[in-house]
Amino acid sequence: MPSKKIIFVDDDPNLLAAMQRNLRKQFTFDTAPGGAEALHAIKTTGPYAVIVADMQMPEMNGVELLSKVCIASPDTVRVMLTGNADQLTATEAVNKGRIFSFLNKPCEPETLKFTLEAALKQHELVTIERELLEGTLTGAVKVLGEVLAMVDPSSFGRGQKLRDSVRIFAKWLGLPSTWEYEMAALLANIGLVSVPPIVLRKLDQGFELTARERDLVENAPQIGHDLLIHIPRLEPVAKNVLYQGKHYNGAGFPADKVAGEGIPMGARMLKILHDRAMLEAEGVVKKHAHDAMKARHHVYDPTLLDKCFECFESFLANAISSDRAVLPLAVHELQPDVILVSDIKTKSDVLLIAAGNRLTEIMISRLNNYANFDPIKEPIYVQSAVP
Repeated sequence: MPSKKIIFVDDDPNLLAAMQRNLRKQFTFDTAPGGAEALHAIKTTGPYAVIVADMQMPEMNGVELLSKVCIASPDTVRVMLTGNADQLTATEAVNKGRIFSFLNKPCEPETLKFTLEAALKQHELVTIERELLEGTLTGAVKVLGEVLAMVDPSSFGRGQKLRDSVRIFAKWLGLPSTWEYEMAALLANIGLVSVPPIVLRKLDQGFELTARERDLVENAPQIGHDLLIHIPRLEPVAKNVLYQGKHYNGAGFPADKVAGEGIPMGARMLKILHDRAMLEAEGVVKKHAHDAMKARHHVYDPTLLDKCFECFESFLANAISSDRAVLPLAVHELQPDVILVSDIKTKSDVLLIAAGNRLTEIMISRLNNYANFDPIKEPIYVQSAVP
């Protein structure tokens, strides 16, 4: 259920006391004497459906506070209450604070009550729309991921690991929403569905590619972008996929003038996490990996690069854990969501899925079909996923 809590922010204790007397039987709310206290409350006792903030407060005025709330709690509906109803204040409140309603002091109780009821209804609509949207998009992304898992399980597996690291990194950076970055990580290689299987096998096995084959692989982000851009609300994900290999100085694919902070945040994170994962796979870890990446001048966002090694001091996220039991299973015993502890290979030594991947129903179905033509080495070692 969407939150119905409200927070009133005003440096006038008499006004806050009046709110308590007049509204406590009709609404559930907290109060805060200033912007800093309000932001702390949002972080510790939120979420709040509505925030009502006074404009004239010391240290942090209402516009500054509501601008921060836009980032910290974007679903919270914002209402401005002020006795300074000049045009500049109203314009700043609308443009910077993105407010829902603008009320003048003194505000009649009935007017305030009506506004709060409308704001709560708005929050309910916003929350329902977001949950529906995220559910729909999650379903669409799952289908695309399953397609990639069928075409190129190794790329899908790398996407799973990258998604886990992106989720942790984005939260560590304090970004208000992570789904856009997680989806971009999971689908970073969706463009590889356009690459012939023989080229994908050469890529997975580390064989040298021809010039034409390299072009196919290097242009895969454009294919991925073009697939995703047609799905409503996935435009930001598509841009992150397109620019995932772009250097911070503007070099690399795509060949345009986008550079620096003009490159989408998610793409800058993906570039760092992907390249660090490649170094870890080669045994270059911790400080050595940091030094190696810093030596690649102008390739990475320098601030994000340092923060990446602060967030992950030793290694990037790894689904395999020493704290969970390892089980030996036959192919027909595999279940969705288990984590592979060992590679899955055929008896002719063809790698099908690498260790560290989380199995899906489609991947298991593909394994069973593959086993009918080329027997798979057993047992397969797995462990349960983190709850």
